[in-house]
Amino acid sequence: MTDTMFTRFWLEFDIEDALAVPAGVGTGCGVTAFDYFDALKIMDEKVFVDVKRPVFKRVVENVDIRTLDQGHVIPNMIAPVHRGVWFPLGYQ
Repeated sequence: MTDTMFTRFWLEFDIEDALAVPAGVGTGCGVTAFDYFDALKIMDEKVFVDVKRPVFKRVVENVDIRTLDQGHVIPNMIAPVHRGVWFPLGYQ
């Protein structure tokens, strides 16, 4: 299995109460997955374990990470080449 089978997703949420969601997801969530449904599964298993996943405000498939926040996201992420959560840190 090669990493070329994966897709990078950037997902932003419609969050009304920042205290009601896991730490770090206010900016968004970066996930590398087989497809959109796999990305949802990864987020639900790794990030939104104890709370319901909020509604999406924006979903970017095949995100170019150069378009993400250079001051916050880029320095606080792991390489998005393997299946899993790469932003925010702590949900791998």
